[in-house]
Amino acid sequence: MKSLKRVFLKIQKRNPLLSDYLCFAETLKGRTFARATIRKHFNELVDKDDYSREDKRSILKHLYNLSMLPAE
Repeated sequence: MKSLKRVFLKIQKRNPLLSDYLCFAETLKGRTFARATIRKHFNELVDKDDYSREDKRSILKHLYNLSMLPAE
């Protein structure tokens, strides 16, 4: 399995107009990552200006679910 960060950077490079959050969400689609891995890389890779601090819990919950969806 490719590193989450490596895939994120590849998607970000191909889509320079997308926000960090959208690139991160695209990175998770169809790949199963542990919650701790998602949380760690979210804090590392997504710009804090892409979301409000109050919304972080619900955003992470959505990303966990996104990671569990089957690949298209």
